[in-house]
Amino acid sequence: MRDSFHGELSKINEILVRMTDLARVAMDSATTALLTSDLRLAEAVISGDAQIDALHRELEERSMDLLARQQPVAVDLRTIIGGLRMVSSLERMGDLARHVATIARMRYPECAVPADLKPIFVEAALVADKLVVKTRDVLVERDVSLAVEITKDDDRMDELHRELFARVLDENWTHGMEAAIDVTLLGRFYERYADHAVSLARRMVQLVTGVLPASA
Repeated sequence: MRDSFHGELSKINEILVRMTDLARVAMDSATTALLTSDLRLAEAVISGDAQIDALHRELEERSMDLLARQQPVAVDLRTIIGGLRMVSSLERMGDLARHVATIARMRYPECAVPADLKPIFVEAALVADKLVVKTRDVLVERDVSLAVEITKDDDRMDELHRELFARVLDENWTHGMEAAIDVTLLGRFYERYADHAVSLARRMVQLVTGVLPASA
């Protein structure tokens, strides 16, 4: 019975890792769709979000079943509760990638991002990818030191977010109101995606150590 129980706990972590992989691919594809006005890719990201949602539901059902049948305590209980909290962040990361793809689709065949701002979004996508790769490693290896790195990496995303706001609010902005709204929303989507990666890392530190680190 205990072997079966721990097998179920391992399955929960496998689902988290799988969702991390899907969230990474979704944001990468959404960024490509956004910057290249690729309608087919945008549609694929939007429809693919259902897979992340399905895994979210599966993890919740497995976790609730384990709580009801096994009444876990200590580390086992932390693992289940932590999984329930982390899966919500991963589901939101998928949603945020879908939001990026939705704006790409909405502005097709035009590009929602003015040419002079594309380098900022290219870098934001690189930072997001770096964060989610490290998040995956944290889930697999339970490396607390790596989790701390993720919080530091997020600082660059915050800088990019502030830079976008400054560009939109600059008196020399010439791209119109529609582009200003799109860029503001897109910047927020990338910034929130990174925030959820940080939240995942903090939850993993709590799972390993029993202590939730203070937010930055």
